[in-house]
Amino acid sequence: MTHHGLMIDDIDRRIIRLLREDGRRTVSDIAIEVGLTVAPVKRRIDRLESSGVITGYTAQIDMTKMDSALEAVVELRVAGNLDLEMILAVAEDVPEITEVLALAGDPDAIARIQAENIHDLQRVVNLLRTNGRVTGTKTLVVLDSWSRYG
Repeated sequence: MTHHGLMIDDIDRRIIRLLREDGRRTVSDIAIEVGLTVAPVKRRIDRLESSGVITGYTAQIDMTKMDSALEAVVELRVAGNLDLEMILAVAEDVPEITEVLALAGDPDAIARIQAENIHDLQRVVNLLRTNGRVTGTKTLVVLDSWSRYG
């Protein structure tokens, strides 16, 4: 498979999967898992990072263990054609918005929000609603979650 001119093979995909499962996994552990020595695995990881396939490493947080944290998913409907750049511009200025997904169909996008409490959540949703392009929202509070990579 080619990713913007970069050839990604099965070993690259296995390396990516292992790093998604645990971003702190050592290169030597990955090398054992994929059946290579450390040097070529390190070169592959460097190539995946420098080409932008791997964009960074983050900690997976169990929000239920954080004090007074509330997670929600907000459906967004926008006026006219979906302009993901416009939605991202709003999201970039609001640290409580942790992820935005542009969708085909209805809704136009989904934003994941981490808030301290229900009042904080309402403030963030109001910010989304008053940017001029968001015509409707539907807020869904997350009770529990599961992730393959966390």
